[in-house]
Amino acid sequence: MANSHPLSDQALTDLRERYRTERDRRVRPDGARQYLGAAAEFGYYADDPYAGDTTEREPLRDRVDVAVVGGGFGGILAGARLRQQGVRRVRVVETGGDFGGTWYWNRYPGIHCDVESHVYLPLLEETGYIPEWKYAPGDEIRRHAVRIAEKFDLYADALFSTSVTSLTWDDASETWGVTTDRGDEFQATYVVTATGTLSELKLPGIPGIETFEGHTFHTSRWDYAYTGGTPDGGLSGLADKRVGVVGTGATGIQVVPKLAEDAQHLYVFQRTPSTVDVRANRRTTAQDVGAGRDGWARERRDNFLRIVSGETAGEDLVADQWTATAGLLEKLLPSFRRQGDRAGFEADYEVADAVKMNEIRARVGQIVTDPETAEKLKPWYRYACKRPTFSDHYLQAFNRDNVTLVDTADTHGIERMTERGVVVEGTEYELDCLVFATGFSVGLSGITSGRLPVRGRGGRQLQEARREQGPRTLHGFTGNGFPNLVQLGGVQSAASVNYTHVLDEHAVHAAALIAAAEAEGAVVEPSREAEDAWIAALSEGAADHEWFHAECTPGYYNAEGRGRPNGPTAYPHGAFAFHELLARWRAESLGEVLRPRTAGPS
Repeated sequence: MANSHPLSDQALTDLRERYRTERDRRVRPDGARQYLGAAAEFGYYADDPYAGDTTEREPLRDRVDVAVVGGGFGGILAGARLRQQGVRRVRVVETGGDFGGTWYWNRYPGIHCDVESHVYLPLLEETGYIPEWKYAPGDEIRRHAVRIAEKFDLYADALFSTSVTSLTWDDASETWGVTTDRGDEFQATYVVTATGTLSELKLPGIPGIETFEGHTFHTSRWDYAYTGGTPDGGLSGLADKRVGVVGTGATGIQVVPKLAEDAQHLYVFQRTPSTVDVRANRRTTAQDVGAGRDGWARERRDNFLRIVSGETAGEDLVADQWTATAGLLEKLLPSFRRQGDRAGFEADYEVADAVKMNEIRARVGQIVTDPETAEKLKPWYRYACKRPTFSDHYLQAFNRDNVTLVDTADTHGIERMTERGVVVEGTEYELDCLVFATGFSVGLSGITSGRLPVRGRGGRQLQEARREQGPRTLHGFTGNGFPNLVQLGGVQSAASVNYTHVLDEHAVHAAALIAAAEAEGAVVEPSREAEDAWIAALSEGAADHEWFHAECTPGYYNAEGRGRPNGPTAYPHGAFAFHELLARWRAESLGEVLRPRTAGPS
């Protein structure tokens, strides 16, 4: 049968086989952990090098209206939206030394956002700020986080260099008791958790990691005292150093070119190559983004979300590689439902994916001059198996004489570390410094990991309840038995590549719930029936993604090859539709989760 696409049936068959082979090369057969947490003997990796003066203070014994756990963009936006609703005492508790979350911790050389800054940075019109670059550097993003916090007076009651250690609901007073690692014990009428999906750093699970006698650090705790320089580069301290970097995801893609410029020699230890597409970053003006009229930022942000959610948007305002490849990004089955022919759609999707990945691989060959290195840098998996990356400098770095790519796929990662360096396939690479660009445990926070116990009505522990019956929420925010607790960015909601947009919509929803409860003298708590109805809605038309991720090379999308099971874990129709659903529900049904204070359990 003749094909209407440029790939033959045999080419697709060969590609499937190559993808399986490359996946199997990277799955660890021994079941050993691919990554370690920064705890116990590795806890020093998580120390804060940026906090400055952390002088002891007297513990707090007071009461606030809302305690917000986490000072990243989720917590900042929750605070800002609560202020807009007239809530007075909002206390943000943040482990870092200032606002910013991921952007507080990540200050490594070369750091930029991979989503256009004019849609990524929230509250632009409210703060009167217009980003300077199409893709903002990390410091610009961090300064904008501070700008929002200052505008909405979030510093007034904030606690920095402080971690919440427990949240306990008191039935008698109908308030939350909050304790911290600085001895604080205060009450809050409401709690908003915004602990994020990128908050707990991870280290590579390399045997002998503790024996290495050289210098090591994680990219989220960059040691400029050792390297010299700034996020813009100029790492003069590495001029006589043999440097290794572990990790070739979004962080590695950005940091490798800067290390290559300044290290005596750089070894890049790669398990799986990333897809590296064109970045084309440039300075921008207000005229470039239509910033001279009211509503420009929301229009642009909504336009981007529509496109990457598979919705019809008309004009593409952002016009970058995210929107150009939106059909491949995360909305396979919503598109299938519109077309009705699953087998036909999967076949079309496979072809479109193959064409895009062939373009990505061809770009590697066009840029990297050494054929052997180029082959190792070519990604052999489907586009949606990993978060794509974008750079106009990463691949070019491998044309430098002082850069060596060390592929570790055949040993499923680095074999071991010694006092002097790293061993791969029996060869020891002697190093002075090893940088861990291994990112964060995605989706793992203090609550989901169990390190922050949450006890609701009658002492019921949230983590225990989830172990017994799975997640139970209404819209991903609130749960029966845990009154006045609102969780941002959790399961049973919807995510997208522009996560700050998602967080802002979540913050708007959280603030509306709390404002309504205050106005009615009520407690926020859904019924069991409301939870059941939401779980049923999630299950109806839930994406069948298990088969797709089972075929992917290991990564955080598929839990390092262990799989991503189906189930009612996310809204199946995408983030744009989810936000519309929330707005309708707030207008029509919000009162269903409110009950009078001092009443018994629902």
